[in-house]
Amino acid sequence: MTATLRPYLNAVRATLQAALCLENFSSQVVERHNKPEVEVRSSKELLLQPVIISRNEKEKVLIEGSINSVRVSIAVKQADEIEKILCHKFMRFMMMRAENFFILRRKPVEGYDISFLITNFHTEQMYKHKLVDFVIHFMEEIDKEISEMKLSRPRAGIHSFAFSSSLPRYLRAATERPQLRSEMRSG
Repeated sequence: MTATLRPYLNAVRATLQAALCLENFSSQVVERHNKPEVEVRSSKELLLQPVIISRNEKEKVLIEGSINSVRVSIAVKQADEIEKILCHKFMRFMMMRAENFFILRRKPVEGYDISFLITNFHTEQMYKHKLVDFVIHFMEEIDKEISEMKLSRPRAGIHSFAFSSSLPRYLRAATERPQLRSEMRSG
C-alpha cells in the first residue's frame, strides 16, 4: 500500500466506524414502515451531515449517514480513457450482481462510480468491523483490478492483432473453396 493511500483509507475507516452507529427506526411519516432514511429523506432531523473524504480530485468517498442507514459512494481514480472504460465495465459487472453483495446498490449516486447502502438490519446480522473491512478492502482492490486489466489489455491486443493478421488468409481459403466445388460440379 502506498504512503498516500494509507492515511486516506484510515480516514475512511474512522468515519465509517463512527457513522455505523445505527438503530432500528420506523418512519415518522408512514406507520409501520422502516425505510432507509438516507434514501427516503423524509425527515430532515434524522439525516447526518454528509462527509466527503478526498484523496485527489478524481478519487473520493462520500459518506451519507442517517439514524438507520449509511450510504457510501466511491469515486475511483481514472487517469485516462482506458481506465474510464475499464472502470465503467467493471462497476457495471458488479452492480448487475448486486443481490450477491448484500450492501451494494444497483445504481450509484450521481458523480460516483459505485455505492453501498448499509442499513441497521445489516449491522444486526453482520459484524460492523467486518462491513468496514469489506469497504476498505474493496477500495484497496479496485485500483489493483483496474491496473491489472489495463496491463492485460495490451497482451489481448497483441493476440487479437496476430489473429486478425492471419484472418485474411483464412478468408481467402474459405472463398476459394466454394469456387473449386462449383467448378468440380460443372466439369
